[in-house]
Amino acid sequence: MQRVAGLFLRLLGVVYLCAFASLWVQLDGLIGSQGIAPASALLALARERLGASAPLALPTLLWLTGPGDWALHALCAAGVVAALALLARRASFWAALAAWVAYLSLVSVGDVFLSFQWDMLLLESGVVALFAASREPRLGVWLARALLWKLMFLSGAVKLLSGDPTWRDLSALSYHYWTQPLPIPTSAWAAALPDWSQRASTFATLAIELGAPFALLGPRRVRLVGLGLLVGLQLLIAATGNYGFFNLLALALCATWLGGGGPEPAAPGPHALVIARRVAAGALLAASAIVAAERLAPEGRLPEALYALVEPLAPLRSVNSYGLFAVMTTERPEILLEGSRDGVEWKSYAFRWKPGALDRAPRIAGPHMPRLDWQLWFAALSRCERQGWLHAFLRRLLEGSPPVTRLLASDPFDGEPPRYLRVTSARYHFATGSDWKNGAWWTRSEPVPYCPLLTLRAGKLALADELAP
Repeated sequence: MQRVAGLFLRLLGVVYLCAFASLWVQLDGLIGSQGIAPASALLALARERLGASAPLALPTLLWLTGPGDWALHALCAAGVVAALALLARRASFWAALAAWVAYLSLVSVGDVFLSFQWDMLLLESGVVALFAASREPRLGVWLARALLWKLMFLSGAVKLLSGDPTWRDLSALSYHYWTQPLPIPTSAWAAALPDWSQRASTFATLAIELGAPFALLGPRRVRLVGLGLLVGLQLLIAATGNYGFFNLLALALCATWLGGGGPEPAAPGPHALVIARRVAAGALLAASAIVAAERLAPEGRLPEALYALVEPLAPLRSVNSYGLFAVMTTERPEILLEGSRDGVEWKSYAFRWKPGALDRAPRIAGPHMPRLDWQLWFAALSRCERQGWLHAFLRRLLEGSPPVTRLLASDPFDGEPPRYLRVTSARYHFATGSDWKNGAWWTRSEPVPYCPLLTLRAGKLALADELAP
């Protein structure tokens, strides 16, 4: 168990390193003082609405340091140092604690940009790591195993419980490769597979997510087969799409199933501390089971008494339910953005990762998580008026905020912001046939308005009723 716990902690150190480093290069543009959703504004709003209880609802060290840009960067720097210490197995418990506190501090003020399921999974894994790095690592290993079991079984169960017809008729993967948030070049090849292959792959995905967790509970050979299937699924997901550090984190959890159970030696340390540690592990496991049961409950609600056990933990974002792609998207709308200084000549903004130019190949981000590009995928599936963060993004572009424009592939206005913004939406699909042979990766429909024509008026985003010279 000691070796398994050590391997898990090292792999978690790699994940933390990827997470902090990836966020660090985007930090100013996302939640910095000149970013899209400044952490300072979020904390001020929380203080106004919640008063003295705001720090309990949004636990972050920024309440102590202030939400300045330097403090945000210090949190990322501390997270990187803690991740390296965890990777090197130096003061593992304190390194794991520091990494978890730093990441929670950023997630609490990250608004929509740090609300992805793998952000929550990393925080939950971070709590589990505290047990794995303790004097009783067996507790941490079993908690990590339970977390993987919950992650994978819920991922399969919610697909069927959602009632989505594409999962039930096994056509989901016929859409997935080209409608997923950020495809990569291999996504186009996977999307071109014949229909029978897509249906077989969809069936295999459901079978692995629902069946392999139970195989993990079987004899050693059965367990290894189930583990191999889960690892293979994660590798295939990573090979056909950009999902940040999610796949690496899932593989770190898979690694905890490599060892057997074995007898547990007496835990060292004071007897009261041993009891407290085991009670805390049991409480965490019970809370995890409750949130999983809620996700599976027909009405989505459990007896109210159970919520008293989990509600106090909610601000820590470390006990969660999961379920990616419970409902498969069957179309791919993309937001297109243009700016103009005179209302006559329009220039297009190019994004680093999401589809844009039809002849540009999808890019591989690896463990990097391009949070703006991901969030634009969600926005395209909704309506302009419902996307408050998008309005803030557009205002920053009209202001010419350098940290925000650095999130893009290029600034077509070279630092001098446009006067108007035009936001449209078009439906994209991977190119086939002659389009593919002519070098196009994508085809798209004619763009239609997504937002009204926008400008700045008295420093605020406003409708541009007329295009003034």
